Amino acid sequence: MPLGAHMSTSGGVEKSIERGQSIGCESIQIFVTNPNQWKSRDLDPKSLAKFQAAQEETGIRPVVAHARYLINLATPDQELGHKSIEAMRDELVLSEELGLPYIVLHPGAHMESGDDVGIQRVAAALDRLREDTADFQVMLLLETTAGQGTNLGYTFEHLARIMGAVQDPSWLGVCFDTCHAFAAGYELRTAEGYAETWAAFSQVIGMEHLRCIHLNDCKGDLGSRLDRHAHIGEGKLGLDAFRLIMNDPALQGLPMLLETPKGPKMEEDVANLAMLRSLVENGGNE
Repeated sequence: MPLGAHMSTSGGVEKSIERGQSIGCESIQIFVTNPNQWKSRDLDPKSLAKFQAAQEETGIRPVVAHARYLINLATPDQELGHKSIEAMRDELVLSEELGLPYIVLHPGAHMESGDDVGIQRVAAALDRLREDTADFQVMLLLETTAGQGTNLGYTFEHLARIMGAVQDPSWLGVCFDTCHAFAAGYELRTAEGYAETWAAFSQVIGMEHLRCIHLNDCKGDLGSRLDRHAHIGEGKLGLDAFRLIMNDPALQGLPMLLETPKGPKMEEDVANLAMLRSLVENGGNE
């Protein structure tokens, strides 16, 4: 299981690889552009070459992109919807140029227009994006959400319905966020609850569509709908949930990435990664 964390690209996208290597990451996640601005950055060819060289040198892969938070493909607001599609297209172009296999996207919020309408909007937007990027290799991963406000994606059925409504589902996958799933009401702390959650995922979505996992503890309790990440073992999920994850053969090989709070020196990432590795039993999945 390649472990890692979200890394800053400040100073050049290649710096994310250097930062990840410095704390022992085997995989990392990045923003390919500023997550809080509509304007996309242009990729410096020198930076791209350095990024690719750093990846080869360190062996850190996969590098997973995360789309900016402003994007909302489910919105009924036409202007916001147009800006969201344009921004997501830019994200896909940048991810493809970098040679990234995945980009993670929150499905979006329907803004009181209802789940059914929101899901259809997302599917229609994804179809438009696929038409424009049909020859791209990068796969878009829909992320499980906590269900705050009118956000879609807090049930496995939401994601399955989106994937079932698009014309070409082959370019879509799923990113499972432990904090979000737990806050949405999926139990992960007990062996029985853990098994039930993954059985539901397998039945509704299919394990073959799972491509990435976000490892975050949760400040809110089960079903709280609170999207607040906590350090591993310091939230309501606790260590038992992560012990089950770290020793699950069905998840072997998937990139597992932290999105927990941290300072500039990343000591928190170091501690969280060490904690996760300490939970692996018998050398891992034996």
